[in-house]
Amino acid sequence: MQKNNHFPFLLNLLLSFLKLFVVVLVLMSVVRLYLFFSYGSHSTYNALELLDTFWLGTRLDASILAYIYSLPILLVFLVWLLNLKFLQKYLYGFFKVYFIILLTILASLTFSDLAYFSFFGEHATLMIFGVFDDDTQALIKTAYTNYNIPIVFVGIGSFFIFLYFVILKTLERKDRVFVAWNIPKQIFFFITILAFTGVTGRGSVGIFPLAKDVPDVSADSFINKLPQTAGYAMLNSYEQYNKSKSGNYDLIKRVGYAGNIEKAFEVYKQSDTIDKTNFLNNLVHKTAKNKFIDATKPNVVVVMVESFGTPILDYQSDGFNILGRLKKHFEQDTLFTNFISSSNGTIVSLEPLLLNITARPNSTSFAQSNYLNTSFTQASAKVYQDAGYETTFVYGGDLSWRNVGAFMSRQGFEHSEGKATIAKALEADIKSISHDWGVFDQYLYKYAQLKLQNAKKPQFIFMLTTNNHPPYTIPDDYRSNSLVISENLKNHITGNMELAKLRFRDYAYALDSLGGFVDAVKSSPLSQNTVVSITADNNTIEGIMKYDDYYTQTKKIPFYIYLPEYLKPKELIDTTLASSHKDIFPTLYNLTLSDINYTAIGTNLLDKNILHCGFNDEGVLMSKDGGFKDGKAVTDEQKKCQEYYKASLAVTEYLIKSQK
Repeated sequence: MQKNNHFPFLLNLLLSFLKLFVVVLVLMSVVRLYLFFSYGSHSTYNALELLDTFWLGTRLDASILAYIYSLPILLVFLVWLLNLKFLQKYLYGFFKVYFIILLTILASLTFSDLAYFSFFGEHATLMIFGVFDDDTQALIKTAYTNYNIPIVFVGIGSFFIFLYFVILKTLERKDRVFVAWNIPKQIFFFITILAFTGVTGRGSVGIFPLAKDVPDVSADSFINKLPQTAGYAMLNSYEQYNKSKSGNYDLIKRVGYAGNIEKAFEVYKQSDTIDKTNFLNNLVHKTAKNKFIDATKPNVVVVMVESFGTPILDYQSDGFNILGRLKKHFEQDTLFTNFISSSNGTIVSLEPLLLNITARPNSTSFAQSNYLNTSFTQASAKVYQDAGYETTFVYGGDLSWRNVGAFMSRQGFEHSEGKATIAKALEADIKSISHDWGVFDQYLYKYAQLKLQNAKKPQFIFMLTTNNHPPYTIPDDYRSNSLVISENLKNHITGNMELAKLRFRDYAYALDSLGGFVDAVKSSPLSQNTVVSITADNNTIEGIMKYDDYYTQTKKIPFYIYLPEYLKPKELIDTTLASSHKDIFPTLYNLTLSDINYTAIGTNLLDKNILHCGFNDEGVLMSKDGGFKDGKAVTDEQKKCQEYYKASLAVTEYLIKSQK
């Protein structure tokens, strides 16, 4: 079989592939340079680390391109092997269409990842697919407010025109190279090309493909994020999202306790003595008998404030008064200072908090899965309901968001109330008191105050706010406190300064409004029978900030408690304990409920004699020795927390599956 006349044609085609490969690889490196210059100005690194970063990134880019190129190279090989000369006239046209489609997809994934990075300061996670479950109209308005959309579209459109020009120009037929290789040389050539494509696609000759095990190259968190290529980030996110949605999610196996759940409970309990006949009994606790609580049954109000991270409070001053009326309450009452969010998104922080569990990594929300109709026995509202409380979930937005209204109605909340209920109760025009995501926070608090004042029985109210959220809209008549950005703060801002100012303004409005609510409680008869607790869903401002100690600071949020005098513990509360969302209700139960049983994964922060650690589902952990990344524990205390985290995840999954 003669292939000598056929081979030069295919060789020229492969050379066109190579030219296009190099051009696209350069474009992908340009994207990485854009991220570096846009967000890495405050990073700490040396020249060798930076070189390693870009080399690793180039390998990852080449890896995903190798997967795109594998089919064309295989087809060219088959055309050569079977001597299909009649296909020559179709090949260039076919591959032009192929690369236009595949590289358009890759570019689209890259632009989506860049948008995500601009907001969250990291490459895409499965939360990006929550876009499909969010308020589409509000998202569109947010995009138009935060970005110059016409310019963005022009820029993206221009890029695609350029990309298509490059593809069409590169894949023009040009028979410039002619070689008269014999068959053995041709065989060797194709074997080499196929092997090289395979190795490049794998990116590694180690145990795992490079994309599955991207190593750290620096102690700086941003530098470690830089090598990841957008295509893999998006594909990995989709894989996690799809697996979580389908229920094909084995967390117990993932954290190393498959077939050994008993050991997980022993680590979780910090004891070899556990109930082995019914593992769930190990999660049951009881509050102490308290005659004052029995006599008063205080109202309990818990507020989850949108995006209220606490690191920005380090810059609080008369000139940058971001706390407003909340400042004096944080100084007067109990504020835990080493507290982190359980997750980086609203719904995936909200649900674990209310269900008394540890947030599970790479999982979708319960309300958007086959757990939607599950009524979890350990839900916090049920504990208060069983204790004789009227229970209400109040959301400043629409209850259809993420199915939150339907889900909460199954978790012990007698009432689930959204912005329509709030507007009706306040006899207000809903449009005049709302922004794109819900009612302005001040009206949410006004409604809660009204509800408390008119209550006929003890109230448990959980509120979720909507301000401090893009597009950062506040009421027209609100007058902001001074928010002058100091040089120190300016040096820690990595994002767009004008957008940062807009965020700080909305941030300050949200906190000042909350301070006004606490003012109203403390200055009324409610002060004697109402406990107010404040936390947040996450610290999304981390996406535009540079932190001096990344893992210790980046996930910090508040856990604040106002207690009437007669409810305050006799012993001083240690507010420096490492903790997170899982610990909120076990602590509140022991402060507000008398002689009741509850089931929870978290710990009572009044108990100083047990291990206290904070968990974030992105693998950021908090110990008394500071924050650290899962797998990077250094001190003995961090190693204990690391082991405790994995055991808590296994125990959480066991608890969840027991109710399915």
